Amino acid sequence: MTIQTNLTDPLLTAELWMEAGRAVAIATVIETWGSAPRPVGSHLVVDGDGNFEGSVSGGCVEGAVVTAAAEVIAAGKAQMLEFGVADETAWRAGLSCGGRIRVFVERLG
Repeated sequence: MTIQTNLTDPLLTAELWMEAGRAVAIATVIETWGSAPRPVGSHLVVDGDGNFEGSVSGGCVEGAVVTAAAEVIAAGKAQMLEFGVADETAWRAGLSCGGRIRVFVERLG
């Protein structure tokens, strides 16, 4: 069953997905430093099939957050993620804006 939401609020999407019986995780920006692409309180919701809606970084690290959300859904254990940009992490997910963000990922339901 595919649900097309076309909603701008990822929290409403999460609610609809959960009502449809999907496993759902939510990622929330809980802290920022310097130039961050999304403010504290921004959300990205992910279901068990890897569908997602919302944004925690404007696209810079969404792939890594979706991967972490899949792990959270499978294991049921929340994760704290931190992303930034530095020479030694140039090949990992990072923020091109030069800032840093901390993202909390938890399973809903």
